Amino acid sequence: MLEAVCDRVVVAAPPDWLREGWVEGGASRSESVRNALAAAPEARTVVVHDAARPLVTRQLVCACLDALLGVDGAIAAAPVTDTVKESYPDGTVLRTLDRSRLWAVQTPQVFRAESLRRALEVDDATLAGATDDASLVEAAGGTVRLVDAPPGNIKVTTPADLARVEAALC
Repeated sequence: MLEAVCDRVVVAAPPDWLREGWVEGGASRSESVRNALAAAPEARTVVVHDAARPLVTRQLVCACLDALLGVDGAIAAAPVTDTVKESYPDGTVLRTLDRSRLWAVQTPQVFRAESLRRALEVDDATLAGATDDASLVEAAGGTVRLVDAPPGNIKVTTPADLARVEAALC
């Protein structure tokens, strides 16, 4: 059970949102993670999750934790079903990527704490350029495993996404 493995929750938030036990977020997503991790020096395993995915399930978190065996990180992801093109700066197509090997990365992302700490020991520009913490772990030489996420692990970035989440909750 998740309760048996979760000793502590650290929330990184904007300064005007802070509550007791929370930490101030950073200028970038990964800087916020670094700040939160610094507040939990005892942590051996870390689950990073974004509030933008409010429908995360206990099953997905546990699946990511289970997948951590033998690797540095395990991340929720969904296979890409659309055809994906890589383009030149002018918008013309450079090539079509093989979607059978492509995944859209999500959260939760689970890490061995020492691997994530090592990966976060980079300059602020590198942190700011990271779109997820798994890419930092990979860049530091770590191995990350993909965990197939359910379709309901929706990210809220548009009003339409919010409507889908609201519909799922009703």
